[in-house]
Amino acid sequence: MISTKSQIPNTKNHTKKYWSLGIEIWNLRSLWNLRFGIWTLEFRHWNLRLGIWNLNFGILLLLLFGIFTSCSNKRFNSKEEMITYIKNPTNGYLQEKTVNNVSYSLLYKPTDLLVEQELTQVPDSVRKAKISILREKYNKYMYFVLSMSRNGQELLNSSTGSRAEFGAMVNQLAFDMEDKVHLYTQQKDTLMLMDYIYPRTYGMTPNTTMLFVFPKDKKYLEKDELSFTIEDLGFYTGEVKFKVPINNIVTEPKLEL
Repeated sequence: MISTKSQIPNTKNHTKKYWSLGIEIWNLRSLWNLRFGIWTLEFRHWNLRLGIWNLNFGILLLLLFGIFTSCSNKRFNSKEEMITYIKNPTNGYLQEKTVNNVSYSLLYKPTDLLVEQELTQVPDSVRKAKISILREKYNKYMYFVLSMSRNGQELLNSSTGSRAEFGAMVNQLAFDMEDKVHLYTQQKDTLMLMDYIYPRTYGMTPNTTMLFVFPKDKKYLEKDELSFTIEDLGFYTGEVKFKVPINNIVTEPKLEL
């Protein structure tokens, strides 16, 4: 007689096996999910680091571009474009002050403006050969244009003194400005005034304008700035000072001549 008890499967044991297998599969899926989560975090971390690197690289490129442009000479196709550029105070070539109703403006005049002016008198046949010669000639010096006015008039016209005082002012402007105008370094080394030009305008312009010429020696261009000063010319202004950035002189703009 066959026992029926031995033919009945043990469902309890099978259920335990299925549960154990299910738990193992679940644990395996959880483990893979955990690993996938870690990989995802690591991938995001690397993406973040890559993004930060790209940002830093972009900032570095901008800094290098800024350094390159600040250390290079701007070039212009015409003197009108250059004059517009240097007469914009934000570019550092023109500075202005008003003291006791006397208005001062100081403009650094780039070499190529003087070269272009002289080239107008040169025949076209030798123009190209003269450019380098004239640049070498004028590049030995720094040129500053000083304009002054009082109450909207040139200095002589604004004077209300006697004829003797008027004559003294004429002599001062024409012959004695080397004692009134100074250019010196941060170490207080005074540059010699090589020349100055005072064109009489006889009231035809609202400003008294003069051109001052100083040597452009490298030893004077090693620091950050020069100081351009004008002593009191009799209008109770005291000494008027302008700080001239040396970088603007070293990287002065050029003309496509």
